[in-house]
Amino acid sequence: MENLQSAVDSLVQGSNTLFILLGAVMVLAMHAGFAFLEVGTVRHKNQVNALSKILSDFAVSTLAYFFVGYWLSYGVHFMHPAATLGADHGYGLVKFFFLLTFAAAIPAIISGGIAERARFAPQLCATVMIVAFIYPFFGLFG
Repeated sequence: MENLQSAVDSLVQGSNTLFILLGAVMVLAMHAGFAFLEVGTVRHKNQVNALSKILSDFAVSTLAYFFVGYWLSYGVHFMHPAATLGADHGYGLVKFFFLLTFAAAIPAIISGGIAERARFAPQLCATVMIVAFIYPFFGLFG
C-alpha cells in the first residue's frame, strides 16, 4: 500500500510540474506575439532591429531575473548542486521558468510601445532595472 501511495504522489508531482511547464511555454509564445506585433508597427527598414531588440530583452531579462529578481521575490538562488535543483521532478526550476516568462513580458510590452523611439543600450538598462529590481517587489504583494 505504501508503494502505491508513493507512486501516486510521484505522479501528482510530475503532473503538477508538467502543467506549470505547459503554462510557461504558452506564456513564452506570447513573446513571439509581442515580437510580431512590434515588427508590424515599425518601418520596413527597422524590422530586423526590432526583432533583435526583443530577443535581447528576453536574454537580459533572463539573466537579471536569474541572478537578482527571483532571489529578491522568493529568497531562492540557484547556486546549488544539480541534484538539489532537480528535486521534486524539477518543480522549482519549472516554477522559475514560468515566473521568468511573466517578468520578461513587461519589458517586451514596453519595447513595443517605444519602438523606433528609444536607443538600444538605455532600453536594455531599463530592462535590467525593471526585471531585477522593480518587478520582484510586485511579486511580493501579488
